Amino acid sequence: MEGTRSLGRREILRGGLAFAGLAALGSTRWAMPALAQSEELVPFTDVPESFSPGITPRGTYITDTREIRTFLTPNDEFFVVQHYGQPEPIEPQAYRLRTSGLVERPRDYTLDDLKALARADRVTGFECGGNSKRILHGLVGNARWSGAKLADLLRETGVRPDGKEVVFFGRDKGIEEIRRTEVEQRFARSLSLADAMSLDAMLAFEMNGEPLPHAHGAPLRLIVPGWYGVAQVKWLDEIRLQDTRFMGRFMARDYVTLRGYENGEETLWLETSVGPQRLKSVIVRVTRTGDRHRILGFALCDGTALESIEVRIDDGSWQPATIDPESSKYSWTLFTYDWQGPSPGEHTLVSRVTDVDGRVQPLEEEIEPKPTYWENNGLHARTVLIS
Repeated sequence: MEGTRSLGRREILRGGLAFAGLAALGSTRWAMPALAQSEELVPFTDVPESFSPGITPRGTYITDTREIRTFLTPNDEFFVVQHYGQPEPIEPQAYRLRTSGLVERPRDYTLDDLKALARADRVTGFECGGNSKRILHGLVGNARWSGAKLADLLRETGVRPDGKEVVFFGRDKGIEEIRRTEVEQRFARSLSLADAMSLDAMLAFEMNGEPLPHAHGAPLRLIVPGWYGVAQVKWLDEIRLQDTRFMGRFMARDYVTLRGYENGEETLWLETSVGPQRLKSVIVRVTRTGDRHRILGFALCDGTALESIEVRIDDGSWQPATIDPESSKYSWTLFTYDWQGPSPGEHTLVSRVTDVDGRVQPLEEEIEPKPTYWENNGLHARTVLIS
């Protein structure tokens, strides 16, 4: 999850990460605004003492989800994770994206070449595969990404009949030990050719209407809507086609979820690579105006349409929440619930999301046969004290 060297805030934000103003992001009419004059924030009582949002010593940027206030996450508030540190910035005019391997027309693309392809704009929200309640689910963000469609580039470069796997290499590098042999490797992830051609994946060079910031992968990164953050390869350097599965660290040895399934009298353990996002919702804020309280939160999914988001207070019944109409297929979904006249004392709040295929966000105990912390989407109860 974390990088391998310490980074200061100035270095994290290098390359234009500073937010240029909400007007560039489009509408923010619904989402969680700053508190009104008569509105008060009701603090949670379950925040870990160790929770510290912002930049960690290793350069990870953790968002304080209690302060979400816009549908689109400002660039300087979108979470940051790097595994080998950040590579040195490269001037846009010097940038090249190489296509190689089992392609008919291997070539190096300039940034202008990519901008000449049909443009795609998609609002996509995603979280780190290791996001959890320990950090108030702060490795998350929702942005408008603009760039070229991956499928268009693959068609233009020409995939040979034996090409089956598309591997994406970043410019960030690190030393890995494989069977007592140390080698320098670039960060890399892969998609099957079928996924690369059918998903709404894109090669993004803009974020929220601005050139892609360095901390978020400038000049070019991969965006795979509906997938966890590890799939969104930053500082994209090369796209390679091959005829076998890619078994790099971040596909086969790390970001691997271990799950146990009952198989007669024994447990069958299966390992899967972190990929599409699992259905999840989180309550992030409670406010008070007089005796009226409002609960706010967000939900994430793999792009499957949502059926409902519900909220439960203590041991009460599930009640429907109001969903932000600005939400789209791959964005996060913001929601609110009006809580009328709660009694004084501590209360437990929890949300759950259901999609149109009938999948329901699971209880914590339902994901206990998963000893690894990746893809933690269980119901997350919050506690507040009403005075």
